[in-house]
Amino acid sequence: MEAGSSARTLAACVVGGIVLGASVLALHLSGPVSIPSLPPVDALRRRFRRRRRRPVRVYMDGCFDMMHYGHCNALRQARALGDELIVGVISDEEIKANKGPPVTPMHERMIMVGAVKWVDDIIPDAPYAITEDFMNKLFNEYNIDYIIHGDDPCLLPDGTDAYALAKKAGRYKQIKRTEGVSTTDIVGTNSALVFPFL
Repeated sequence: MEAGSSARTLAACVVGGIVLGASVLALHLSGPVSIPSLPPVDALRRRFRRRRRRPVRVYMDGCFDMMHYGHCNALRQARALGDELIVGVISDEEIKANKGPPVTPMHERMIMVGAVKWVDDIIPDAPYAITEDFMNKLFNEYNIDYIIHGDDPCLLPDGTDAYALAKKAGRYKQIKRTEGVSTTDIVGTNSALVFPFL
């Protein structure tokens, strides 16, 4: 048994030596070989950062009047669809033109929205409807990937969908609206408290 094992080991060494010798001879005959040098560590870091995926930026707008749980839940759901959530706070004038006067002024609504942990940035004076100009600004200046809104219809006074252009562009995502809570309902039910002059 030992003699057979020794013969196999010897044969393996001889064959390995022949292969190694042939490889060295081939390298010698092919001329000098240059071994590529590695780029500096800083260059490797920059290359790695470039390959890293760009964060997905999502946009959601709203009045956020009399901030409540439904608003926070919408912002939470929107943020879950991307890596960064940019929120457009609709101007007082736009709210008046489309829904009636807001209870809370825009600067206070911006403070409340900015305090929500899922919000990364705010765009003040956002339009009520996603126009082509504003949509292009979102995509090109703010690098927005998707526009988010709840599954409740958002209609303009003329009956058209405020998000029609975003849907047509294929850059629209929908979240579930929180049932049972709405600023419009709160203001409507308590209008005597909120607007005693009405």
